[in-house]
Amino acid sequence: MLKLTKLISCPIICLSMSIISPPAFAEDLVAKGLNIAKKVDFLDTGYEDLSADMEMILRNRQGKETRRKMRNKTLEYVKDGDKSLMIFDSPKDVKGTALLTFSHKKKSDDQWLYLPVLKRVKRISSSNKSGPFMGSEFAYEDLSSQEVEKYTYKFIKDEMIDNQNCFVIERKPRYKRSGYKRQLLWISQKIYQPLKIDFFDRKNTLLKTLIFKDYKQYSQKFWRASELFMQNHQNGKSTTLKWNNYQFKNGYKSSHFSKNSLKRLR
Repeated sequence: MLKLTKLISCPIICLSMSIISPPAFAEDLVAKGLNIAKKVDFLDTGYEDLSADMEMILRNRQGKETRRKMRNKTLEYVKDGDKSLMIFDSPKDVKGTALLTFSHKKKSDDQWLYLPVLKRVKRISSSNKSGPFMGSEFAYEDLSSQEVEKYTYKFIKDEMIDNQNCFVIERKPRYKRSGYKRQLLWISQKIYQPLKIDFFDRKNTLLKTLIFKDYKQYSQKFWRASELFMQNHQNGKSTTLKWNNYQFKNGYKSSHFSKNSLKRLR
């Protein structure tokens, strides 16, 4: 502990440190946060494409559940954000509904929702990306690839959760009309994947928490969670996404991810 007499005996040095150190320290925290995010991204590069089966479980405030079966296809696109396609297979009232997402690094993502009942493709506007996807606690913007360039970063601290050492970093959206003021991420120091994300709304109040569970490694490199649990703290609702049957390098091409193909999905 610094003694008061030492602080008084060097007022010029201490004053200069108070001016110089905090900005430099802040820059170090920003650089460290960005480097962690870049490493997470780098370690997941090269998967080419993937497919997976999914189950969505929606729970209301009273705990009543609604279940949906889905499929997901994703195409890695190194020059920009990834492309993804999410297709509902059951129940009957949502069967054939599909969400197509073109993620971008430096601009708002492009998203289209195909509604089989109306037999038309609806573009999701930038102002609606913070809205709930198909009644779930996942927003449209949560379902696009989280490109590093979309956010600013800051390292907060090291912390252990679930017996795992984590980096806690803060990220803030660069893109306009995000539903979030900021997010806190707990990144595993072992596998460099998120274990938890806290989402804060535009008023900087905790809105949701996303928990990643049961990570498995594929192709001796790529880690994927088997379950994502999103809890909305403000409305008491939650949504679980269960992932299984991951398949990598299916040979997908950009033509498999087009607006024109939405109406022909099976």
